[in-house]
Amino acid sequence: MQRRKFMAQILKFVYALILFLSLFFILINGDRIPCATDADCPPKILPIIHKCINNFCKLKLYN
Repeated sequence: MQRRKFMAQILKFVYALILFLSLFFILINGDRIPCATDADCPPKILPIIHKCINNFCKLKLYN
């Protein structure tokens, strides 16, 4: 009986870990906008501008 409860807890932990990791990877890669030049990026809204770096739009603070 004790072994079943422990196994159920392990399965719950594994499921939660898979869910957390999948959400983490979606957040990391979800905001990438492909580009070839700066003109392909969204228009600038001061003080934030988008620059095309390594073929992806990146946010940069305008100074």
